Amino acid sequence: MNKIALVAALTTALSAASLPAHAQESLTLKKIKETGTISLGHRESSIPFSYYDDKQQVIGYSHELMLKVVDAVQAELKMPKINTKLLPVTSANRITLVQNGSVDIECGSTTNNLERQKQVGFSTTIFVIGTRLMVKKTSGINDFPDLAGKNVVTTAGTTSERLIRKMNDEKNMGMNIISAKDHGESFLTLETGRAVAFMMDDALLYGEMAKAKRPGDWAVVGKAQSKEAYGCMLRKDDPGFKKVVDAALTKAMTSGEAEKIYAKWFMNPIPPKGLNLGMPLSDEMKELYKAPNDKAFE
Repeated sequence: MNKIALVAALTTALSAASLPAHAQESLTLKKIKETGTISLGHRESSIPFSYYDDKQQVIGYSHELMLKVVDAVQAELKMPKINTKLLPVTSANRITLVQNGSVDIECGSTTNNLERQKQVGFSTTIFVIGTRLMVKKTSGINDFPDLAGKNVVTTAGTTSERLIRKMNDEKNMGMNIISAKDHGESFLTLETGRAVAFMMDDALLYGEMAKAKRPGDWAVVGKAQSKEAYGCMLRKDDPGFKKVVDAALTKAMTSGEAEKIYAKWFMNPIPPKGLNLGMPLSDEMKELYKAPNDKAFE
């Protein structure tokens, strides 16, 4: 390499080194900076995590945490204003919409597991749940073995769907498994008697119960079939963006702010019917807030 070429190479290297870390590492932050907009993926009926209220405004526990991330991104990029584009997602299309760039971050009720880590990135965990059943109190169903030969509904594209189908095959239970497009449709299937049980994450089941016509008719039962961590989905291999997201969530958790958000959505009356889910903070959630992490349980 001649002297001129060497000087040019060194100049290029020094220029790159002087750029902010996110400019080198994060295509997501670069896109947000250039467009002035961050695209947020949200759920339409994942009460109380991410859902529409009676005015069609997106609200919920996960959504509030995602807005903390938006504030952190705005500060990181030193933007006087950042526009937010809200895009509804389903269990079936949420991964694709993150992968193809339609959504920059999705915070709803998405389980962080090893299979999904091959396709997308995940933030620090925002919630820990167990997968159980919602049934009518008069159904006589108390646990998963009681489902043999019966109609069971779950939401398509979820971990619960994979687990119930595996159980059905391995234990030869003869269940007829119905896959609904979203949690609202799953509960409607249960409510109208087309299924005797709805399998899903326990917090989501309590959420569906809160908006039922007669909440007192229903119960959440059964031994949890898995313990799962919810995280916000990001595009894979974007450490610069993940660093900003994780820092914002960790700050909310360790400062006590996340616990206040939890109390708002799980221990107090929530829209649209003003019902209280009455879910005290679990030991797993207390540990998460003390020591935030992005580990899957699998």
